[in-house]
Amino acid sequence: MASVFSQFDEACMALAFEEACLARDEGNLPIGCVISCRGEIVGRGHNRVVCPTYHPGRHAECEALCSVSDSLWAEARHMVLYTTLEPCIMCMGKIILHAVGRVLFGAVDRRGGSTSLLRHLPSYYDLGGVPQWDGPFDPERFDPLYDEVNQRFQGLPCAVVQGV
Repeated sequence: MASVFSQFDEACMALAFEEACLARDEGNLPIGCVISCRGEIVGRGHNRVVCPTYHPGRHAECEALCSVSDSLWAEARHMVLYTTLEPCIMCMGKIILHAVGRVLFGAVDRRGGSTSLLRHLPSYYDLGGVPQWDGPFDPERFDPLYDEVNQRFQGLPCAVVQGV
């Protein structure tokens, strides 16, 4: 593991992994997310796309962002979003618009990850609106979750519509 990751990063990624396991236990895609601000956990969420009812927008990152108290958004630049899988385009947009300061992801999403889009954002975001984007964190631990997500994704209505 690279030295740029702290013990706190490790602890938060372990919590995100736990959230992914909760998602799996509920019948959802095993993706989890935790948000910290100044060394304190302020948000948590996991994928809820499949259960309780199918909703394609209930990604772990979106769920975690919605769990953060409104009173904390003035501190968004001090927030770190830890997620088990590289954020998709929808989640990247939401993360950027919420002004989160850093993103750390566990596994690369080779089919739907948004990292490659960061350098193509409109000039408005050159003013410091893009978070520090770090990952993959620990492929040996998080790639098996990605493989499970990728396999389970094949049966979802959004995959059928896209012909994937």
